[in-house]
Amino acid sequence: MDLDDVWRTIDAERSSLADLLEDLSPAEWATPSLCDGWRVGDVAAHLTLAHLGHREALVAAVRARGGFDRMIRDTALRAACLPRPEYPRRLRAMVGSRRTAPFVTPMEPLIDVLVHGQDVALPLGRTRSMPTAAAAAAAQRVWDTGFPFRARRRLAGFRLVATDTDWGVGSGAAVEGPTAALLLLATGRDAALDQLSGEGARRLAARGCGGGTP
Repeated sequence: MDLDDVWRTIDAERSSLADLLEDLSPAEWATPSLCDGWRVGDVAAHLTLAHLGHREALVAAVRARGGFDRMIRDTALRAACLPRPEYPRRLRAMVGSRRTAPFVTPMEPLIDVLVHGQDVALPLGRTRSMPTAAAAAAAQRVWDTGFPFRARRRLAGFRLVATDTDWGVGSGAAVEGPTAALLLLATGRDAALDQLSGEGARRLAARGCGGGTP
């Protein structure tokens, strides 16, 4: 994907996710997401922080004593107290913007909106498709950058192979399936393991992947 394709996909995903959030009931809003300790509403709040500025990020880091996961969680929980209609409104307001949070490339908001869209939809039994090319680009980025997902280390000894496009990484026991399911696996989510096959998938199902990384 070139940069324009990345941003077009981010815009489309933010817009469609805003539509989904508007359709949720209060009970669905409070449903646990795929991220450990996060409700659906917390994930929605986190996604509206993609334009966090340098000053806000520094303050959040100080509050979290430098802990990245703690900072991400705390900023989301602090932002999760607004009226529910505010979150889809804020997501739509980002459409067309090319702004990112400090120290990240456009690939990080792409990963965020693709994966967190599933964090919201899957626990609610909602179907949310993921563009294959975007999922492959996001999965490659996750694999290539150790922090925060550490996919290459967690999945050492496994070969991830997409069945819907020409994409694969790693070496070892085969884990085969749709790119979207492999992206969820690479980011620490086991919710799509039933879509994967191969000896590696069976081993992963037996051991579990743990909770998703925010």
